[in-house]
Amino acid sequence: MAAPARAAASRGQTPAPTVVLVEPAAHHEAEFLAAVVRSRRLHARWVTPPGTAEQFRRFVSRLSDPSHRGHLVFTERGDLVGVAVISEMVRGGFQSGYLGYYAFEPWAGRGCMRAALDQVIGLAFGTYALHRLEANIQPENLRSRALIESLGFRCEGFSPRYLKIRGRWRDHERWALTAEERRRPTPAAVRRRPVTRRGTRAG
Repeated sequence: MAAPARAAASRGQTPAPTVVLVEPAAHHEAEFLAAVVRSRRLHARWVTPPGTAEQFRRFVSRLSDPSHRGHLVFTERGDLVGVAVISEMVRGGFQSGYLGYYAFEPWAGRGCMRAALDQVIGLAFGTYALHRLEANIQPENLRSRALIESLGFRCEGFSPRYLKIRGRWRDHERWALTAEERRRPTPAAVRRRPVTRRGTRAG
C-alpha cells in the first residue's frame, strides 16, 4: 500500500483513487452529460457546466484555443470524477490564467479533485509555462474554499457581483497562487522540520 493510502487507512478513511487527466473530446459527450444530470444538486448555484449536446461541443471546441487548457478527471478504472480547466491565459508580462473546476457525483468530497488539481497546477507552472493562477470562488462555497486553500492558494480580495451564474451576478473571492509559492514549503511542512538539541531548526 502506498504511503498516502496507508495514512488514510490509519485514520479510518477510504483513500482517494488515483486520478488520470484526459483531454475532453467528442466521444466523452454522453458520459459527461449523464454526470451533469446526476450532479445537479451538487452544482446548484456554484457552477453551470455544459448541459446539452450543443453546449458540450462548444465546450470542447473552445478548448482548442491556445488560451485554454481542459482536463477531464477519471479514476484509473475509468470513472468520470470531474473537470479542471485553465482559461483566458494571458501571456507577455502577465503569464496568468484562471483555474476552474467541479466534481461529479458520487466523487465529491473523496479527495479525487484535490489530487487532480495538484496535477493541473503542476502542468500550469511547468508545461503551460504560467507564472500565476487565479481561482474565483463564491464566499459561501466553503468546500471549494477549503480545497483551494489546501493547495496553497491565498485570498487576494473580494469582487462584488463578479460573475453571472444561473442568471444572477454573484460575489466572488479571488484566490491566487504563483510559481514561487508553489515551490515554497507550506507552513505545515516548515513546522514539521526536526529541531536540533540546541533548540534551533535543522536544515
